[in-house]
Amino acid sequence: MPVGAPSPAPRRRSVFASRLVSTHAEGTPPRVIDDMRRAILSGEEPPGTLIPIDEVARFFGVSPIPVREALKVLLGEGLVEHTPRVGYAVAKLTFAEFRELYDVRAALESAALRAAVGNAGPADDERVLTAHEGLARALAAGDERAYHEQSRLFHDALIAPAGMRRLVHMYRSAWNITEPARPMARVEHDGRHAFYDDHDRMLAAFVARDADTLVAESQAHYRHLTDALEGFADDLDVFLPG
Repeated sequence: MPVGAPSPAPRRRSVFASRLVSTHAEGTPPRVIDDMRRAILSGEEPPGTLIPIDEVARFFGVSPIPVREALKVLLGEGLVEHTPRVGYAVAKLTFAEFRELYDVRAALESAALRAAVGNAGPADDERVLTAHEGLARALAAGDERAYHEQSRLFHDALIAPAGMRRLVHMYRSAWNITEPARPMARVEHDGRHAFYDDHDRMLAAFVARDADTLVAESQAHYRHLTDALEGFADDLDVFLPG
């Protein structure tokens, strides 16, 4: 470098790469796809966040090839998108697409709940109750991230006894695609309290093995969710226009 020439600016690490966490055990290969998926599902990477292949590869200490392979899988899962001459980014939906995924979840959950009630036993009741108690703690603490995590555990616990592996996979996939928008972070505390009350009624119907009431409460819960989500439908930091 010539004397007196300005020093090059330090290379800034991308937002996506800076928030990655490696979970592989010492002596084992990096868990590239699992850790990238976990970063996206955490909601820490907002929709539209660019995913620079070379920087992610450096983070994991691998060549760009496994990163590209992971991105192809995540593209198929709907978690990332690819734009020619721009690259990969965390998928950004229109609000209509986002809302549609909630409708998909509601339909799949209703189908699974009827089967779950017929198969459930005391251990399933305990699992649902434990998740519901976790919701109560998160609500009392005002912890929207913990509330969101416990809410997902609650819904998973309700449908798990159905034994419908493929349906549950589709249900979880639809839920995953909405995660980067961090919907519960955008709902006021009173709204989360109302959702908790919905869950309380769903728990009572599940334990009573009342499939009709459980499905009705589930459908009411999704109506309450989608009504609340309308409040940030025009947020272009989260959704594409249209």
